[in-house]
Amino acid sequence: MAVEASNPLLSSQKSSDSGLQVALHPLVLLTISDYITRHTLRNQEGAVVGALLGQQNGREITIEHAFECLLVEVEGETLLHKAWFEDRLQQMKDVHKDPPLDLVGWYTILPTSGPQPVHLPIHRQILDSYNESAILLGFHPTAVLEGPVGGKLPLTIYESNYEAEENNAESEEDKEMKDGEPQLKLKFKELPYTVETGEAEMISVDFVARGGGNATAVDAGPKKPKAEEAIGKGKARASKRKDEPEIEPAKISDQNILSREDEELIASLTAKANAIKMLHARINLIATYLQNLPPSYISDTVPEGVDSTTTDHTPVNHAVLRSIQALLSRLSLLIPADAAAFEQELRSEENDVSLVSLLNMITNSVKDVREAGRKFAVVESRKQTKLKGDSGRPNWEGPSGHVLGVGDLHT
Repeated sequence: MAVEASNPLLSSQKSSDSGLQVALHPLVLLTISDYITRHTLRNQEGAVVGALLGQQNGREITIEHAFECLLVEVEGETLLHKAWFEDRLQQMKDVHKDPPLDLVGWYTILPTSGPQPVHLPIHRQILDSYNESAILLGFHPTAVLEGPVGGKLPLTIYESNYEAEENNAESEEDKEMKDGEPQLKLKFKELPYTVETGEAEMISVDFVARGGGNATAVDAGPKKPKAEEAIGKGKARASKRKDEPEIEPAKISDQNILSREDEELIASLTAKANAIKMLHARINLIATYLQNLPPSYISDTVPEGVDSTTTDHTPVNHAVLRSIQALLSRLSLLIPADAAAFEQELRSEENDVSLVSLLNMITNSVKDVREAGRKFAVVESRKQTKLKGDSGRPNWEGPSGHVLGVGDLHT
């Protein structure tokens, strides 16, 4: 290709020769996109560089998490801050222990032509110190603006190898190798990748997308809502026509405008409702599949008059049946072994919560009664003072002039 020929850092070998397979998770894309967006809006200087965490089993690599990195300038080259990067990498490993994740590569912004010489110092640092088979994920911002909606993802994943430099590719004669020839240079080769998404991850991505939309609804200041402005205009028009009733602006604004907390609550409940709907649909799918199996797979005895070889039944997939059996075997772990003891403990916890709630209500009621008693004592003392005069003061006050109440009777 013409694009590949113009970049001396790209390898001439095919990407299928290595057999390396990469599975990319969407949460990594959200992290990279968020980092680039913040870096651009804040007008920050420097390169956009981050680390990729995942698992590597043979020739299979998964990219599951990512985090941004701190850079330093060393002798004119941009490198990772070694102490900071090692501490952050260890923290991420401590968090993601099941399954254990490790550094599998790094990401940055690249042109569509591929890596440039400015990216080699960081890549060599990661190869020499952390992972000798690290991959590079290049994000192409220009492809986002120029590419079609719903097209290919604007990114490319590369692996690196040290290859011999071909000084004379046209000559096919074998030459005697000398010391120092040929020189090995770092070359990048594009890798195919697949986007791997689990059902739980789909729910998380949907929740993050909805939460990001709600974050833009924060009020920037004491600005009047549009509903109140429209109501003010309506009042101006209504003043010309006296027979029409006036509209109360407070009621309409309370009905049409939601607070930020209400928006977040609605988004959270919607995400949970979608998760429940998805679970219900999957359970119905499994039940329908099992119901349409041949009778010989459902029970040991086939009922009379039923043809087990008919084509109306669902084709048997033993891998799916084993997965369903494994799911059923794990359900027993979610059910307590001693159901009676579990119910008793649950009832005890509920009683404790109810008891605390009742004590709180009683305390508040006693407080209200005491306040009512104080007010009643003040009113009665004033009445007695007016009737008897200053000489006949009733015994509603203490020796210091403090008015006694119902709560002070025990003293």
